[in-house]
Amino acid sequence: MKKLFNSPETMVDDMIDGFVEAYPQVRRGAIDPRVVVRRRGTKNPDEKVTLLIGNGAGHEPIAMGFVGQGLLDANVVGDVFAAPSADLILDGVREVTGKAGSILLISQHSGDVINGRAATMLAEEDGLNVLPLLMYDDISAAPPERRQDRRGAPGTMFIYKILGAAAEEGMDQAALMRLGEEVRDRTVTLAAALSPGISPLTGLPMFSLPDDEIYLGMGVHGEPGVGRVKTGPVRGLVVEMIARLLEDRPIDQGGRAAVIINGMGGTTQMELLTVWRETAAELRRRGITPLAPMVGSFVTTQEMGGFSISLLEPEDEMLRLWCAPQDSPAFPEIHMIPEDDQK
Repeated sequence: MKKLFNSPETMVDDMIDGFVEAYPQVRRGAIDPRVVVRRRGTKNPDEKVTLLIGNGAGHEPIAMGFVGQGLLDANVVGDVFAAPSADLILDGVREVTGKAGSILLISQHSGDVINGRAATMLAEEDGLNVLPLLMYDDISAAPPERRQDRRGAPGTMFIYKILGAAAEEGMDQAALMRLGEEVRDRTVTLAAALSPGISPLTGLPMFSLPDDEIYLGMGVHGEPGVGRVKTGPVRGLVVEMIARLLEDRPIDQGGRAAVIINGMGGTTQMELLTVWRETAAELRRRGITPLAPMVGSFVTTQEMGGFSISLLEPEDEMLRLWCAPQDSPAFPEIHMIPEDDQK
């Protein structure tokens, strides 16, 4: 598989150089160049709680693409598919944390959790007020009774956006933590993988799969799922995925669901919009109103083929914040579906 980079040693820094040069919303950090920070509309961190997250490179546009007004204040970029070190995350915390404190978002994967928690302890020793918020939503990773053991998946983007908007409006640290936990507890995600991504480090496929099969529950690093299904019309696949999601966290008839359809990197917009169409139709068939969709490739694994469906049953305030304006390089504007289009 051909890839466009100068060398494995420089690929991440070359990418960040290009990113900050292309988008005026962001810049490299003053403490460490692997920290991407918000440039436009930056508020006094003594007055505004700041949000940041660390993650491995190779999944773009998440998360550096979500740095900006109304979203993240910083992203700490690790090596390809590797969590940034505790010291590097600490540099990110130092970069953006003021008297109002900060929240370190941690997508639940072993390296991210270990290094994120270590960075939090180091920050506390420095007198910095930072709280870690674990994020998890992948129903294939653990049963409902062990929800806290699940992996972070694309549904965590609900937390990024909703907390980012709330922080922009001045919500304090404790209230933001409660809101983040509430959003997390209302979110479920399930993925379907069609073909592997190619590691830019090894040049090898990240898993193998027969042409007539689809993995259900594949993780963002190629982690094992819950089983395989045969290929066929996408309608049947979506119906099965929605059934599993609602079995895990039911939404009553008459309820609502904000929806994320996320492509894994190698899935066309034509395919993703078809998945959204079938998702919306199946939710309506069950008496659930789909609203405020986000459709596109945002949490990727190189050119992996496939998608995930994330559902959030929102409270009114969560929905308002989900649709609030933001200014980042890669997060889309979220719009409500007009009532006439729901019929």
